Amino acid sequence: PARQAILEQMSAGKHLEVVSDATTALDVPAVQAALRADGLDGWLLYDFRGLNSIAADLTAVNRQSGHLATRRWYYLIPATGEPRGLVHAIERNSLAHLPGATDRYAGRDQLEAGLRRLLQGLGRVAMEYSPNCAIPYVSRVDAGTIELVRAAGVEVVSSGDLIQRFASAWNRAAIASHEEASEKLYRVKDRAFD
Repeated sequence: PARQAILEQMSAGKHLEVVSDATTALDVPAVQAALRADGLDGWLLYDFRGLNSIAADLTAVNRQSGHLATRRWYYLIPATGEPRGLVHAIERNSLAHLPGATDRYAGRDQLEAGLRRLLQGLGRVAMEYSPNCAIPYVSRVDAGTIELVRAAGVEVVSSGDLIQRFASAWNRAAIASHEEASEKLYRVKDRAFD
């Protein structure tokens, strides 16, 4: 249903507007609607030192003034309910700009226990994972983290469709810029072959 609505909007010539500002690029209610439509319990965004640029960009963790995340963080957007996070105690404000409560860990045992609590009651979550690395641009979460999530009893599926909708869709300004560049290129081509 969600995919069909997107395709219908695109074929009707309507442009999707992606929420994007200096604070966060996430439109949590829209993400939750997509999760429900896709039969997923949540989207678990994870990063360690900027390795998952998709999660860092979507959450705007990499755009917070004076902030450099050097420890693992997790941000769960459930299909229903408030988002919640897990951050290292020395970087307790990593996700403070995002909606929802944040739990802290300070060591491996606390990390694993916190991750189990974060995922409690969930069956299937999307992550930046691509089975067999079929789409390497999506595959941003390391195998060990996938194993940790699976050990908590949660199935991990690819967030590729969510990324396409919430991280890769152009906003009106990007579309306008593309159309302007396209017009200029056509003029150059036309003049070159006159």
